[in-house]
Amino acid sequence: MNKNPSLSPKTGILPKSLESLTGPVPVHMCNDYLFRAMMQQDPHVLKALVCSLLYLEPQEVTGISILNPIELGEAIDEKTYMLDTLVSLNGRAHLNLELQVINEGDWPERSLCYLGRTFSTMNRGENYLDARPAIQIGILKFTLFEGNPEFFSNYYMINEKTHQIYSRKFRLCVLDLTQIQLATKQDREHGLDKWAALFNAATWEELKMLAREDENLQNAVCTVARLTKEEKIRLQCEAREDYYRRTAGRERLLKETTAKLGQTTAKLEQALELLRAHGIDPSKAAEDQM
Repeated sequence: MNKNPSLSPKTGILPKSLESLTGPVPVHMCNDYLFRAMMQQDPHVLKALVCSLLYLEPQEVTGISILNPIELGEAIDEKTYMLDTLVSLNGRAHLNLELQVINEGDWPERSLCYLGRTFSTMNRGENYLDARPAIQIGILKFTLFEGNPEFFSNYYMINEKTHQIYSRKFRLCVLDLTQIQLATKQDREHGLDKWAALFNAATWEELKMLAREDENLQNAVCTVARLTKEEKIRLQCEAREDYYRRTAGRERLLKETTAKLGQTTAKLEQALELLRAHGIDPSKAAEDQM
């Protein structure tokens, strides 16, 4: 009997479409455009991932759909680069899914903005008591709080003294793809470690091994294989990879420039201290040079 309600039984057998695939994957699974395309193309994969992330059994999900679909393969501008996926769950809750590869230092604030925007979607005439639960789920390729690393974490608004939760309709979730070793028993029971391994996989061999373990993961791998063969979608994925490289390059340049500035400042401070040690007023010495 399968003890994991979010995972389907092991398949053991691969479809022919996957058997011949070897070597590095053409587009890494952490490409957020590929992630968006996979979620949009296969509702079964979307449902399976959401069940794992929210610790739900499949039968608890009676309806799931993406509320902000994009035209896959079409050129995207900088505004569309915010590839968050708004999902309706059972017609009662709204989820905002986003895969974030680069740590831009603003994820707490950005995720709160997403969550607030998602929660405020009420129809005219609705009562506040009918407000739909909103859940912001960030799948991150970095550790959000370095001092307190977690694989999967949930955040609510609570009273700091009594720990009374203000409302369960307002929730933030974070899946850290870099901390799989910290997965809890509950995380593993719901297959979150397997999904994280899927996102981190760099070769077809890794993906095929995961595909043999679970039907839902196999559906995801098959969808990725199909999507990466479509030229228009592959080009958009490559554009995202170029965006990652350029952003990483800017961050590296900023760090190097900041480090050099720090070294120059330290040398200047040493020179000033040397002048003071010899009884020379640095400010007066500067005036004398003018």
